Amino acid sequence: MAAQGTRHPLAGRLLAVAGDITRMDVDVIVNAANAQLLRGGGVDGAVHRAAGPELQEELNRFGGCPTGQAVITQAYRLPVKRIIHTVGPVWRGGTEGEPDLLAACHRNSLALAIAHGLRRVAFPAISTGVYGYPLDAAAKVAIGTVAEVLGTTDAIEQVTFCCFGDAALAAFRSACMAAAAA
Repeated sequence: MAAQGTRHPLAGRLLAVAGDITRMDVDVIVNAANAQLLRGGGVDGAVHRAAGPELQEELNRFGGCPTGQAVITQAYRLPVKRIIHTVGPVWRGGTEGEPDLLAACHRNSLALAIAHGLRRVAFPAISTGVYGYPLDAAAKVAIGTVAEVLGTTDAIEQVTFCCFGDAALAAFRSACMAAAAA
């Protein structure tokens, strides 16, 4: 806990907002991709629609991406500098390494952002859509991992979790408050 009169190290650096990730005013957005890096639904579909067909052409060169890993592409028609694509785990009850894989998504995405000098990052609620990861559990892993990384570097100015829907926003805001209180 931050001492009275001092600013908490996460103050203003870790946020949860409602909105459309394709319209975020950040340097880079993270896309919740599938392992084949093919246009999908949900966040991935929205990112592909907004970026244009050139995005898929670039992604085809990667030949896929393992769960927990991340790749970076140009942003094309999106109002950001780059797009990071990460593959979240499918929820199988939490006993098949899902928390570690979800943490790896966030850690690897932030490592790419740092390597490319991208200081303001927006994440969606990775794996919480069709992959079925429970919102509260996903928020705890995501926020905890990002807070850990932010505690070790000033290369990232701000991380925003762009949430779709009231339940996601509540889960991620609650996790942000818990991280700020720690």
